[in-house]
Amino acid sequence: MNKKIYTYLSYEFLRYFAATLFALSAIVWAVQAVNYLDLITEDGHALGVYFLYSILTLSKVLTKLIPFCFLIATIWTISKLEKDNELMALWTLGLNKMYVVNHLFRVSLIVMAFQLILTTSLNPTLLNLSRDVIKNSELKFVSSMFREKEFNDTVEGLTLFIHKKNKDKTFTNVFIRDQSTILSSVGTKSSTIIAKSGYITDDEKYLVLLNGNIQKLNTEGDVNIINFEKTTLYLVGLSTKSISQPKMQETSTLKIIKCLQGKNINMHNCNPTKITSMNIKIEFNKRFGMPIFIPLISLVCCFLLAYRKDKKIYKFNKYIYSFFGVLILIIAEMSVRYSGASWHHTALYYLIPVALSPIFYLFLIRQFKYENLN
Repeated sequence: MNKKIYTYLSYEFLRYFAATLFALSAIVWAVQAVNYLDLITEDGHALGVYFLYSILTLSKVLTKLIPFCFLIATIWTISKLEKDNELMALWTLGLNKMYVVNHLFRVSLIVMAFQLILTTSLNPTLLNLSRDVIKNSELKFVSSMFREKEFNDTVEGLTLFIHKKNKDKTFTNVFIRDQSTILSSVGTKSSTIIAKSGYITDDEKYLVLLNGNIQKLNTEGDVNIINFEKTTLYLVGLSTKSISQPKMQETSTLKIIKCLQGKNINMHNCNPTKITSMNIKIEFNKRFGMPIFIPLISLVCCFLLAYRKDKKIYKFNKYIYSFFGVLILIIAEMSVRYSGASWHHTALYYLIPVALSPIFYLFLIRQFKYENLN
């Protein structure tokens, strides 16, 4: 009997949780994907690179939304069962409310474990992979690099500027500064190209410049000036400049742990400075600390079981406990930002959910002590 009840409760929760997580994730991901359009319009990456990069960052969206979606799904599940008098039927049959509390708490532990897998393993791996996608990709829409009256340094060591972009897709007054010998001849240190006009071929493989000069700085430090009526520059193989080393959120959890232990792992963002040490602790606490707040939220939501529909305050309960749940999430987000200041701050951050969870649980036991027991 109890097994069927727990299966039904789990099904109802999972239904609301999946729907909420899918809906909110789709909205946030769509807004985020719009912001990533700069990869095409400004940086000139291919559509395939854009979509792959956007999909790989979806795990970061899920990580942020899971605690909030868990709160909403738990509130909705309890409210729906109470509205349909299903909870009343269970109490009438003699089911102990603490059994329901314990079941919801066990469900929260499963969600917490899923969140830990995302934060500690899947999320940093996919974010690091998304960086590699951008770093290793070539520019496919080279024409997007040429923007009117704007200096563009999308490509490492290459600065582009055009004064005017004409309707016939030609450029007027082109300036190119090549400091990485990307477009320069072999043996030159850097070069500056100035042309009165130019255009990109239809296949976007070549930049044709007309009536200008090339100022080359050779290895001896001398400047050679070459005038031309027409010259062609090969554009295939250009790639955008990007940070080659992973950011903190893209670093594997194992490396972060080794860094906290003081082991030399040759990680660029693992050094003995105070700011770096604080950032490492914050990132570690985000991955391991935030999921611990999920069981605490489940206990807050379980206080809804203590109220009946005939109470005047009943219709406001879901809003009240939703507020408290959101407040806990806000406190968790704010406190994690200060948790890296010292190990005492870190201990205090973990103490919040660890200490409040048993207190709330004891309050629930006391609340349901004299109610109908199985």
